[in-house]
Amino acid sequence: MIRAPMGNPEYWNRWVMFGEQTIQKNLSSILEPSGNPMYEAQFVWDSSVEYPRLAITRYSRGDPIRDLSQHFVGLLNAWELSNRLSDEICSQHNLAKCRDWTFDLTDLNHYNWCFWLVGLALALEIPDEQWRRLLALIGGEGKDALLDRIIASHEPGRKIGKRLLHNKPYARLLKAINTAQENQAALLRDFVDHWYAELNRKGRQQPWWYIYGDPEKHPLEKGSYFGRWCIEAVAAVKAFGLDDRLCLGHEHYPGDLLRPDGPSTHPARHEPKPNLWGRFFKRDS
Repeated sequence: MIRAPMGNPEYWNRWVMFGEQTIQKNLSSILEPSGNPMYEAQFVWDSSVEYPRLAITRYSRGDPIRDLSQHFVGLLNAWELSNRLSDEICSQHNLAKCRDWTFDLTDLNHYNWCFWLVGLALALEIPDEQWRRLLALIGGEGKDALLDRIIASHEPGRKIGKRLLHNKPYARLLKAINTAQENQAALLRDFVDHWYAELNRKGRQQPWWYIYGDPEKHPLEKGSYFGRWCIEAVAAVKAFGLDDRLCLGHEHYPGDLLRPDGPSTHPARHEPKPNLWGRFFKRDS
C-alpha cells in the first residue's frame, strides 16, 4: 500500500528504481579517478544524501520497514569519505570550505536533515557501531536543547544544549516533550499539524526538499517528491514514549516507522478506476 498522499504506483516504482540506479552510478564514479578533484568532496556528499532519500522514497511507496535500515551504511561511508576529501583539498589549497552544504546545526536546512537521520536511526534501530559513526558526523553536542535530548535517549551522558536553535517549528515539539503525560498526545499532534508550514523559509535555510511536489513551484511530474514526513516527531516518540495515536493517519506523520510489523497507520488510498465505457467507445470510434 502506498503510504504517501501523492503519486501512483508507476510514479513510486519509477523513482525507487531511479534512486537505486543513481547510487550505483555514483559509486562507480567515486571509484574512478576524479576529473575534477576540487569538486569531488561535494560530489561524494551529494551521493551520501541519496541513501536516506531512497529509504524515505521506499517508505512512501509502501516497502517493508525492516528493509529500510540497509541504506544507512552507504550514507555513513559516503559522508565520511566526503569529509576526508574535503579536509585534503582545503588543506592543499588553503580553503575555508570545499563543499556547498552548510555543516552547522544553526542552519535550519542542516538541522532538519540531521534530525531526520537521528529519527530514522532510532526508529530503524541501526547497529550501535553505525549509531556512533552517525553521531560523530553530526557533531554539535551541547548546542541544542531538543536534538541533544533526543540523542541522549540512546546516548547517556550526552551534553544537552541550553537553548533551542530553531524556534519554528521545534518549540512545539519541545513543549510536547516537557508537558504532563496527559497533554502530550494533543501537543504532539499540534507540532505535526504546524510542522510543514513553519519550516517555510526564504533562501538556503529552507529545507532543500520543501517545494518538491508543490503544483506551482515543483510539480509532481518532475519526480523529485519523495514524501513530506515529519520524522522529527517519530524521533521524539521513539525517544520518550510519547502517545502518537492522534497523529496516526496524518499526511505528514510516518507512523509505520514505529510499527514495522503493521498494520499500516496510513489511510488506504482509493485510486480512480479506469473508465471502461470510455475505453470501449474510444476503440469503436
